[in-house]
Order: sequence, then C-alpha cells, then structure tokens
Amino acid sequence: MQKQTLQVLAETFAIHSLDVEQAIPAVVLQCDVYFIGKTHDELSLVVPQKLTIDAEETDYDWRVMEILGPLNLSMVGIMADIGGVLAKEKISIFVVSTFETDYILVKEDTLQAAVKALKKGGYKFNA
Repeated sequence: MQKQTLQVLAETFAIHSLDVEQAIPAVVLQCDVYFIGKTHDELSLVVPQKLTIDAEETDYDWRVMEILGPLNLSMVGIMADIGGVLAKEKISIFVVSTFETDYILVKEDTLQAAVKALKKGGYKFNA
C-alpha cells in the first residue's frame, strides 16, 4: 500500500461534549474547519480552540493532521496503519472522517513525536 501525504493544520482545536438536545452554536458554522458528531446519546464538536463553547465537557490542545486526499471510500487499511504507527509510540488519537479524507487529532504535546513516527513509517508531510 502506498503511504499517503499528510499536513498539519495551523490551528489548535478543542473537543467539546454537549447535551444531545443543545443547539449547535452559530459561531461554529462560521469556522473554516469544524466537525460535528451527533448520536442518540451525545453531541460532539471539534472546533478551533479560540472559540468559547458552552459545553458539558471540553478537552483542549488537539492538533490536526489531515491526510491529503481525496481518498477513495473503497481504500482499506489507511487508518489501521497510521493508528498502528502511533499506537507503537503510545500516542493517543482522535479520528474524524469526511467523504474525501480523514483527519487524525493528537494532543499538542505529542505532535512532534507523531510526525516523527509517521515519517519513520514512510509517510510524508507537506510543509
């Protein structure tokens, strides 16, 4: 399998847990990059950390590595391989996917180790 190229987004992000009935704050929809996940039990937002969100719980200081795509939905093993590389280094990840690509979030204090491990694993990074 050919290794993908990644790029680190400039902003630092926060992951928020909101009450499932809470409205998505309008300010979220104005961001260039954000992720929303909703189930019967939870509402989660991943947004730039500079936003103030009224949340039940928040986890700060996440950095985003984008797998440059588009990736075909039939591709197999990309996240398993990347996750395996990072797991060997004991780096926790939070993953978000879109139709065209995947985003791997790591804590700010592990970003350099994550990039180093992925480069060693054959992945490339755009500047």
